[in-house]
Parts: sequence; structure tokens; C-alpha cells
Amino acid sequence: MAIQSQTIQISVPPEHIHDAEFIRKRISSRVKKPFMDYCVDRRSIDARKRCPEYVLQVTVYMDAPCPGDEMLTEPDRPPVAPDHPVIIVGAGPAGYFAALELIAGGICPIVVERGVDVRSRRIDIGRLHRKSIVNPDSNYCFGEGGAGTFSDGKLYTRSTKRGDVQSVLRLLVAHGASPDILIDAHPHIGSNVLPRVIRRLRNTILAHGGQIHFQSRVSDLIIRQNRAVGVRTEDGREFTGRAVILATGHSARDVYRMLQRKSIHIEAKPFALGVRIEHPQASIDRIFYHHSPRHPNLPAASYRLVCQVEGRGVYSFCMCPGGFIVPASTAPGELVLNGMSMSGRNARFANAGIVVEIRPEDWVPFESYGPLVALEFQRRVETASFAAGKDETLRAPAQRMTDFVKGRLSVTLPDTSYTPGVISGPVHELLPAPVGSRLRKALTVFGKKYRGYLTEEAMVTAVESRTSSPVRIPRDPATRMHPQIRHLYPCGEGAGYAGGIVSSAIDGQSAARAIVSRILK
Repeated sequence: MAIQSQTIQISVPPEHIHDAEFIRKRISSRVKKPFMDYCVDRRSIDARKRCPEYVLQVTVYMDAPCPGDEMLTEPDRPPVAPDHPVIIVGAGPAGYFAALELIAGGICPIVVERGVDVRSRRIDIGRLHRKSIVNPDSNYCFGEGGAGTFSDGKLYTRSTKRGDVQSVLRLLVAHGASPDILIDAHPHIGSNVLPRVIRRLRNTILAHGGQIHFQSRVSDLIIRQNRAVGVRTEDGREFTGRAVILATGHSARDVYRMLQRKSIHIEAKPFALGVRIEHPQASIDRIFYHHSPRHPNLPAASYRLVCQVEGRGVYSFCMCPGGFIVPASTAPGELVLNGMSMSGRNARFANAGIVVEIRPEDWVPFESYGPLVALEFQRRVETASFAAGKDETLRAPAQRMTDFVKGRLSVTLPDTSYTPGVISGPVHELLPAPVGSRLRKALTVFGKKYRGYLTEEAMVTAVESRTSSPVRIPRDPATRMHPQIRHLYPCGEGAGYAGGIVSSAIDGQSAARAIVSRILK
């Protein structure tokens, strides 16, 4: 007999979000007949009204209990044989999810990662904050888990047509993430929880016969008869197999340069660049929840801003409510900023990148760099930001937002979450002219639309530059292989086909499925 069910939407005030009896009464007022059980399928917040409310999408079961979910545990699979492996470069989400997909297809993955395991990364990140020491192989961008590990673990994606988002989220839950990520409209794990999830993903790969090699920076591709068969590391080791999945992140500049040296086709790709802006979280709560302090059952308020200025998009990026600004530099002599939050998102400040589209006409002065022209444009801004610190540390040049808009230096600066510190500097002049002028106009627009956003309490810091890869590694849409080198599978953020944890994981899965499909033919 078929289970009778009905899907409805209800609103719930924050004070009742954990009150099952109240929610059942709300459901009863909608379905108008007795029911046995219900499941919450999706949870979001509607902050448009004076008093924010939760909006729940609920499936109501009339004559049966809410079905269990056996898919929240990792399926038990036999170990894969070590014969004829596939080499994966990078232990970020694209690399690890590709490895899991290969194991599901009976193929042994060998993951080669330049950085260290996720626990050891914490030591190097601590040195970044305390001593401004940048380890080029272990930092906020490089190491097990990739750039997203210590950047809040945001899981929201618009890449729903690229693959099964829920399959990625379920795998994360099976490895220790909160089941809340399956229903939240903007799910996140938190930088204090995600490392534990990544360790468990690693253990699953190893338990099923896969291999993971840390501190193994790839310096060359091994190509035979126009086919990628492996990689060579900086210390001379070689790893060979049936194919190579290139799952490096968007900051692996040495990989792009290696491909250029080998005359393997890559191309410049537009990206976005700007600043990271920090407000007191109480101000963001007041602007977007319409009152402060917020109700304790509401999460720290977040925002997504976008406008057009002189024909280009200006938009918020990687918004971190209740979070911290962090140094995301990957080499000495450059300054790159990013944001992160812990799972509770309960810190004093909120920060977000506010960035401007960068287009080919912007990088014309660097055309001699060929396909790395956009990368060089990006690098020049980062080195200029570092130089503005004036003392060879990772201090960030900063202005009060009101001073940035008016184009004047700030005499004083507000408190900040950025532990290396800030220094008053002309951020409006450090940025390329097409970026700085548009940002100043956009902030004025945002300030008019959201009263209190444009304030001297907020601080503008430079530079937010690693929004996405400035290079694309082309691939055939049908085979997912590089059009020039057979059995080379570029994927993830570093290849220019993803933008975040979930979309990178989906892209890694797709690359692995293409390999499994080819091998099983």
C-alpha cells in the first residue's frame, strides 16, 4: 500500500523553532486532517519582515512514520586492488571525492598532495597568524581538505545541474558533519568541525585500499605517446597509473607554470578582485534582521549583495557571519585575505569579500605573460598590498569604509578580527582603477539600500583576490579529458570549473565517473 504524504510550507517564529508541539499545530492548521509524522525537508530564514521567521518545507506522513535514511552511512565496499591505479593531484574536495568515486568503481586512487594532513596544517596556519611566516605548501589554500577547510566549510552551491548535491552532503554527514546541512538553505560545517570530517574521509579512502601521499609537490607530468600516465614529485618520486586527475586548487600557480613550460594548452580566465569588509556582527544583525540583539535561536545574520556599476557586476563573496578575516597568502611577499567562521558563527565580527569582475581589457599591460596574463594581474595587486604593510609582515592596509568611499586615509581604525594586524593605508589607490572606483560607487549604492551598511564602524582591507582561478585548463565536455593530452582530467577550482566545496566535489566525482566509464567499456 502506498504511503500517503503531503508536502507543505509553514512559518515558525524563532522562539518556537525547537518546539515540536507548536510545529505539529502549525502543520495541523494546514493539512486539516490527522497525520502520524512529519519530516523537515528544507529550512530557511525569511528576514524581509520586521520579525524574522523560519520557513520550513515539511513532508507530512498521514499513515506512516517518517522513513529512515540508510544513506547517511558510508556503504561498505571491498578494498580495491592496487593494480592499474589512477593518480589524483590534490587532496581537496575535488580530489577526495574523485578518490571515493574511483573506489566505488573498483579502481585504486593514489592521491598526491603537496601539503600536510589537516591536523598538521593547523601548526603552519598558527605561524601565519603569530609570526607572518608563509609556508608555500601548507597554508589556508594548500594542504589536506583544500582552501575550504579553514574557510567556514560553506556548502551552498548553485551547481545543481552539474551533479547530485545531496549525494555530496550525505557523504559529508556519513563522515561526521551535522545532518542539518541536508535541510539548511545555506548549509555550512564550520572550520572547527570540517577538519574532523576530512580526516574521516581520508580514513575511508585508506581503508578501501587507496593511497594518500602528503608533502609530495608535483613538479612534472609524465606523458607517453601523448597520454598522461603519471606525475613526478619535486623529490624525484614517480607515481604512474591509467590516468591523471588534476584536482589542484585555484592558487597552484606552479602547476599552471609547469603546464605552460610543457606547451600544454591553458588559457586566461576572467575572475573577480576586491576587498574584504568587516562590520561588527551586531550591526549586520540590526541591518538584516531589523533589530539587535538578535533572538538566540537565530543564527548570525548574513547578506548577499550585488549591483551593476559601469557595466560590471560588483558583489559580495564568501560572506562569514560571526567570523574572522584570515591571511590566505601562499608565498612570501604577497598579501591575500579571506574569511572563516567556526560552526557556531558567534564571533564579534562579520566579514565578506566585496569584489568586481575582472575582464580581459584589464590585463592588457601583461599580455606578454600569455595564458598566465590574468594570474600576473592578480599577483601584482597582491604584492602591492603586501608592500603597503611597510614592515615585511602580513599586516593589511585598511581604511574605514566611509574614508575609502571618500578617497582619504583613515586617522584611526576600528577593532578587527584580523590577528596579524592592520595599518592605515590608501586602499582606494592600491586597487586597480577599474576596481577601486566601482567599489566606492557600489558601497554607496549598498549604503542607500541597507541603512547602516556604509558606516565608519566598518573597515575595508586589501586584498580579496582568490575568488576563483585566473586560469582555465580546457577539457572536452564529452570525455572530460584535456583536448591535447589524453587521459589527463582537469577538474575542480584549479581547472576553472568549480567555485566551492560542493561544486568541486561534484566535479571530482564526474571526472572519476568518466574514467570508470572508459575503463569498463
